[in-house]
Amino acid sequence: MRKDHGIPRFDMEKKPIKQRFYLRPLTWLLSFGATRKHHLTITKKNMEGIKPPYILLCTHHAFIDFKVTTKAIFPHPANYIVAIDGFLINEWLLRNVGCICKRKFTNDPILIRHLKYALERNKSVMAIYPEARYSLIGTTAILPESLGKLVKMMKKPVVVLNMHGNYLSSPVWNLEDRKNKIAADMTAIVKQEEIETLTVDEINRRINEAFEYDEYRWQKENNIRINFENRAKGLHQVLYLCPNCHSEHHMNSDKDEIWCDKCHKHWKMSDLGELKAVEGVTEFSHIPDWYEYERQMVHQEIMEGKYFFQDRVVVDSLPNAKGYIRLGEATLTHSKKGFRLEGNFDGEDFLLEKDPLSMYSCHIEYNYMGRGDCIDLSTLQDTYYIYPLNQRNVVTKIHFATEEIYKLVKKERAK
Repeated sequence: MRKDHGIPRFDMEKKPIKQRFYLRPLTWLLSFGATRKHHLTITKKNMEGIKPPYILLCTHHAFIDFKVTTKAIFPHPANYIVAIDGFLINEWLLRNVGCICKRKFTNDPILIRHLKYALERNKSVMAIYPEARYSLIGTTAILPESLGKLVKMMKKPVVVLNMHGNYLSSPVWNLEDRKNKIAADMTAIVKQEEIETLTVDEINRRINEAFEYDEYRWQKENNIRINFENRAKGLHQVLYLCPNCHSEHHMNSDKDEIWCDKCHKHWKMSDLGELKAVEGVTEFSHIPDWYEYERQMVHQEIMEGKYFFQDRVVVDSLPNAKGYIRLGEATLTHSKKGFRLEGNFDGEDFLLEKDPLSMYSCHIEYNYMGRGDCIDLSTLQDTYYIYPLNQRNVVTKIHFATEEIYKLVKKERAK
């Protein structure tokens, strides 16, 4: 394993700060300005009698989510769970506006203490984005099963902020702002007096139900026309599998089109977010259906024992909020056995293994910081940003495989 060589780790033990009163006007100014440009409307339901402290579970689509959240809870302050790379903006500022650091897809007992402190001592709104990443295709990501237990443990009301249009305005595969209308539903789903009597399963059922969303369906139902020239540019990063010739990683896109470089079939994306084949059959007019088709193909590959990924990769480390440290090249393997990252950095052997049940999903990025597509794997002390060197457009498939392997192995080990 790599030695630390005196590199300081992010102080995860430091207690969350109640948002400084002198910074609140700044957060309001930034949030109100950004959301006004998108004509944000917020619909509040069942919120009678709900006051801080409470748990606010938010859907996660784009950077503007944080600004929508700030406006939704105005004038109350919040503590926010933010990934380690978010603190690169400015650790002092992030801490003082109430942010709590989290390394993605890790089981962190310190975080539980921080949540309890924020609710009981800071008496804040505790804003959590349990999908743990921006939505890849505008539909609900898998939620952790531990949410129900967390609610029972914290003994505070639960509100869900389900946002609409945020993904459409800046999808993770093309971050250019479309400036379309956005909206949000803010709904209390667990009241204080219900917590003791509700089961964990019932709480999870309510959370999952309140988190359902489909951005493309919402766009069509609300006639949100996006005449953005590059509205399909980058979409091939998520839709990597051609439904016509069934080849992988040969998709490409630009402007309002997505196509396969192997069979040369083209599809156009309308200003209502629908796909139509330029010639021949339109396999999937609704974009999330194409995405779920890919998931099914990965699931089938795993069930047949054929799924296996291995490539040489470049690895960056993010031990703290000072910046990335280039470690060097390594080999990443992913299979039904989980992740294995193995290399030698500065003459020292390095090995990171992640059991399939340690991660119900994984975090991926497209062309992250201009360095290429990456997967990030975290321990409680470090986060590793892993860039495949040879295989093209593979991270979406790895994300699917992580989720499907988790479900399969969990089922097998439960027998």
